[in-house]
Amino acid sequence: MKRLENNIRRFVLMMALLFTSTISSSLVSADTYIVGAQDIEYYPYYNFSSDHEKGLGWAILEAFSKQSGHRFVYLSMPAKRLQIEMKKGNVDFVFPDNPRWSAEINHSINKVYSEPLAETFAVTLVKTANRGKGITHVTQLATPNGFSPVKWKRQIRNGAVKVTSVNSVYDGLRKLQNNKVDALDVEYNAAKNVIRRFPQIGPFTTDLTLPHNVVSFSLSTLKHREIIAELNAFLLSESDSINEIKAKYGIEDTEQLIERLMREQNISADKRWKPL
Repeated sequence: MKRLENNIRRFVLMMALLFTSTISSSLVSADTYIVGAQDIEYYPYYNFSSDHEKGLGWAILEAFSKQSGHRFVYLSMPAKRLQIEMKKGNVDFVFPDNPRWSAEINHSINKVYSEPLAETFAVTLVKTANRGKGITHVTQLATPNGFSPVKWKRQIRNGAVKVTSVNSVYDGLRKLQNNKVDALDVEYNAAKNVIRRFPQIGPFTTDLTLPHNVVSFSLSTLKHREIIAELNAFLLSESDSINEIKAKYGIEDTEQLIERLMREQNISADKRWKPL
């Protein structure tokens, strides 16, 4: 059984190398690691299925790779399979990950997380005409596959809100455009990127009177704690360079972003949504 698992791992690694074209297919370095990545496009944070620009998470990991000498290859797969494949040993790391996700798996394994590579702003997007109508206006909520709208768990649990999973941010925006849902649970910059590419849809607005929160994206592993420790040291020592990478991808400081949106929407602190 052990030999079979090792053979499967070698096969997965070679397929990843061929797919990403990151190194020669003739040899696999002992210092090469597989990063299992969500196969959804969530640019500017990640789009590991792209042949070219893979996003902020990739850029930071590649900068770490250049400094440390560790080589990473990226294998895209459905979000629900990431934890399973890491537990099997078929991938070394998972990105993005967060201790609050996949709770039924995380609680049963000894997993370690890096410091956040990025802080994201998960928001509720509505049609601009519906901004400020309140939480009871939302009865149908869209969210990308693999994501859990934890901010809405009370409304979902009591049946006030039904959730529709979508294959991409664009699909969610189309459902919102066509009144198939009342709101989209999505990351602010990921939605902004799609809207910029498809200006014919919308207009949409981040409604700060509806659920929103800050979510960190980390790298996780079961076996390579020493690599996570190296990555954490890199994130600390190279903070200026990482801020430059974030600026390249148009990532605004989250607190500054929230303050700007509150001014633009004329929302006071007491009107902004707060978790119960």
